[in-house]
Parts: sequence; C-alpha cells; structure tokens
Amino acid sequence: MSTIISCNTYSCLAASKWNNPTQGSSFVRTHRSCSWWNPKFLPKCSSHKHVHCQLQNGQQEKRSFSLKECAISVALAAGLIAGMPSLDWSPMAYAANPALSDLSVLISGPPIKDPGALLRYALPIDNKTIREVQKPLEDITESLKLAGVKALDSAERNLKQASRSLKQGKSSIISGLAESKKDHGVELLGKLEVGMEELQQIVEDRNRDAVAPKQKELLQYVGGVEEDMVDGFPFEVPEEYRSMPLLKGRAAVDMKVKVKDNPNLEECVFHIVLDGYNAPVTAGNFVDLVQRRFYDGMEIQRADGFVVQTGDPEGPAEGFIDPSTEKTRTIPLEIMVDGEKAPFYGETLEELGLYKAQTKLPFNAFGTMAMARDEFEDNSASSQIFWLLKESELTPSNANILDGRYAVFGYVTENEDFLADLKVGDVIESIQVVSGLENLVNPSYKIAG
Repeated sequence: MSTIISCNTYSCLAASKWNNPTQGSSFVRTHRSCSWWNPKFLPKCSSHKHVHCQLQNGQQEKRSFSLKECAISVALAAGLIAGMPSLDWSPMAYAANPALSDLSVLISGPPIKDPGALLRYALPIDNKTIREVQKPLEDITESLKLAGVKALDSAERNLKQASRSLKQGKSSIISGLAESKKDHGVELLGKLEVGMEELQQIVEDRNRDAVAPKQKELLQYVGGVEEDMVDGFPFEVPEEYRSMPLLKGRAAVDMKVKVKDNPNLEECVFHIVLDGYNAPVTAGNFVDLVQRRFYDGMEIQRADGFVVQTGDPEGPAEGFIDPSTEKTRTIPLEIMVDGEKAPFYGETLEELGLYKAQTKLPFNAFGTMAMARDEFEDNSASSQIFWLLKESELTPSNANILDGRYAVFGYVTENEDFLADLKVGDVIESIQVVSGLENLVNPSYKIAG
C-alpha cells in the first residue's frame, strides 16, 4: 500500500538507525503484515452541517494538541528529515521521507496555513484589487490573537482597510469577472459589502465572539468572487493523460467516518475541497473513484500522528484495478509551481532541479490531502491517499520536505482537527461529491464493466 514512512510508536523510532539525510528517502508502501504499522488508515467522524463532529456525550468539542502530542509530532518530523531505515517493505507507496533541500531555509514571510486561504491563493487569477480586499480580512485572524481591547482595535483597522480597497477598486474587480459568471460575482460583491457593514457594527459593539464567524462568511464571499474570475480551464493537460478522468475546476466531498473504540467521538464528517485547477489528473482520479464508491466501507490504514492514510483495497492489489483492463490504474506525479502555467508531470521538483520553487498547493495546512506512491516510482500513485497532520509551528510550513515530491490535490476545510482522533480500523462509511461533479470529464465510472 502507498503510505508515508514513519513509525506508529516512539519505541520504533528509538529502535531504528537514521539514514544520512543527504541521501534522501520517500514514502514507501509496506506490506499489510509489516510490524511497524498497518498500512490501512482512514479518518472517520460525522458532523452536523459539516461544522461539528458528534461526541459520545452529545457535546461538541474543538481538538487541541497536548505538549506530549506536540513532542511526538516533532519526533515524527525528525524521522522524515533523517529518513527511515530501509526495512523489508514492498516497493509500493507510502508517503516518503524526503531529504531536506535548500527550499527549507528559504522561507520568505510568514507561511499561509489556513486551508481556505491556500485555496484562494491557488486560483488561476491575476486581480490585485480583490487580493487587497482578501488579505486584510484574513489578517483579522491574527488580530484576534491579541490580548484585550487591542484585538478588536486591530481587527477594526483590518476591516477598514478591506472596505477601503473594495470601495476604491470595485470597478476593477467587476471587470475581472468572467463574462459568464459576472451576474453571480456582482451578487456576491453586494453580499460582501453588506457583510462588512455588519462586521463593523459587531466590532463597534465589542462583540469579540461574533467576529470570527462573520469574518469566515466574508471570506467565503471573497473566494466566490475570485472563482467567478476564472474563465474556463487555464491549460491543456498533456496528450498522454488527456483521456484519463480529469477534474477541470473544483469539487467538494464529504467524508463520513465511523470512529471505533473512542469514548469521546462517535463519527465525523470531513468536508474536503479538491483543486482540479492545479491537479486535474490527481483530483479527477480521486473523484472518479469516489463515484465508484471505492472508499466506502474501507478502514483507516495508517494513523501515526504524522499522517492518516487509506486507499489500499483488500487482496493482493495495492491500488484500483480498472475492470476494463484488469490492471492497476496509475496516474502521473502532478506538481503545479508558482509562476508556471501548467503542472510538471512525472518528476519531482528535486529531480527537475527546482529546489527553490514554491508549489501552488503546499503541505502547509493541517489536513493537506495528497497521493501516496512508490518510493522510487514517481508515476505509481493509484488509490492510496493521505492527510498530513502536523503542527506548523514545530515543522514550519514553506519548508516542508514533502512539497514537490507528492501530489497535493485538496484540503480538509471543515472538522480537520478531528483527523488527529482517527485510528487504524476506523471506517469510512461514505465519501460523497457535494459540489463540482460537473467539472469531471472522462469519468470512467459511467462506463459499463
């Protein structure tokens, strides 16, 4: 199965020898019988309207990390940097332990860790004005971390800056809307203006608890406006991959997981946004498998505090067997880089010599979703997927050793904190596409047989 290399327990880490970090390593698939961990790991939990996970006591709770868990996170991250020993594993894919590249020390500015912000900045648009509205609204999150009245004062300054940018640049924003989406974009701008006025009143009333929910609503409007600026699909997929299932745009899925043996959590629904603008082959492959109900009833196969992983089917196959060919369907490694018009295919950024390149979909957020693959075969991903769990303050974003080596194609945007509660054996009850299915082209699930 394809997974990310790391141990399930600190004792495994302590018992191993580290490889030379300059030699590199990668996520390697292991046999199901491997004593280090069970490769089948999947997250589970169900929520009300995608907002909360259902707890055993009926109450709703926010996940927070203890110091002990943070320490384990550091140890696992160190394991990735140093590289795990080469045990008798199968050649199939676990997310790998890559070497630390020059990129790690080239952090320019504070990294973006919020999945919603990462998705907004990943859109293929070039409209400076809407970004000038977006940025100060996002900065409200940092303002709210300040103590006392300083928090609201700072948030008010952010809001006024965003309002000023919107007022001065509204015509520029409207001119940037795709003609076919202009009416919808203008409608969202109207809601954004009204929402800003409501947030201003909230701040003046010193209602601190109401700021963040309203901020989230405003940023959803901003994101909607930005998506309405995308006119068609921005590039041609290479001919050799053009007949594969492709997601030409974005889609969203809800993954419902049933949690076992957890006195605090019964089930949870994870809301995941898939980005076909930057990973059309990877996201299209996943949506096609979702429509086949490939993941329904599958267990979480790895959950070690560093990643949650699933997608290894029962039987000898380590990926999806296409019934039309009776062979494992694989997809190429697909990495979109800032400044490029189309993704790179079939090679890691390290192999391309792009050590300083920044990926459009980085491993910055808790709940970053990516494909697992063979350690030594870039184009071996099939059905095994993983979600990254990490404390960005301890393993800095923009310096992640996975960027450019594994294909990111989405982010968990709701209930992502509960991924850390999932364990091996928890069951994915269902994954359902809730929006964007019309963006899937060449769907193989519609082909009989």
